[in-house]
Amino acid sequence: MSSIAVIDYGMGNLHSVAKALNRVTDMRIEVTSDAELILRADRVVLPGVGAMRDCMGEIKRLGLDSVIHEVVKSKPFLGVCVGMQALMDFSEENEGTQCLGIIPGTVQPFARNLADPLTNQKLKVPHMGWNQVYQLIKHPLWKDIPQDSRFYFVHSYYVQPATPDPVAASTAYGHPFASALARDNVFAVQFHPEKSQQTGLTLYHNFVNWNGESP
Repeated sequence: MSSIAVIDYGMGNLHSVAKALNRVTDMRIEVTSDAELILRADRVVLPGVGAMRDCMGEIKRLGLDSVIHEVVKSKPFLGVCVGMQALMDFSEENEGTQCLGIIPGTVQPFARNLADPLTNQKLKVPHMGWNQVYQLIKHPLWKDIPQDSRFYFVHSYYVQPATPDPVAASTAYGHPFASALARDNVFAVQFHPEKSQQTGLTLYHNFVNWNGESP
């Protein structure tokens, strides 16, 4: 039976991700830190919430950094929230944390004096709540998701890729930031599909049916 591994490194919304996946597929969902199970899975999800230093510390302690580097070579792979940020080279959170270095770039903080450029109204950090996602490329994970659909965000940091090539979607909060990345068989989102009602379930459904080929 086909399976999806949801990587468990002791942090994040693992079971809500697994529950959402169970709603869109009959595939076996395994929430696990077992390298063998992850490597054997047909698809892999890296979720995450919390501080990057703690997340990367646990990923490395469990030996999952090398496992992730292996699975992104060939399997359909989805990073969610901190799971997206962990794919970058370096995060400025916690006075600086080395990340996985899978997609070149950094993780930057929203400015403390962040403001809406049109109204000059001060914006709260973290960026929390519903916001529009503007799709910049055609991709199988956007299937049946209308342009400018709203997804649920909770984050104080955002990714800054080294080049614009992997940016699959942008969102505006004080300024535009990359809210989705795509490269080959890797797709990653800053928002939480499992908290984004039917639109988020559609994205998970698309992931389940994606063969990992880029558009």
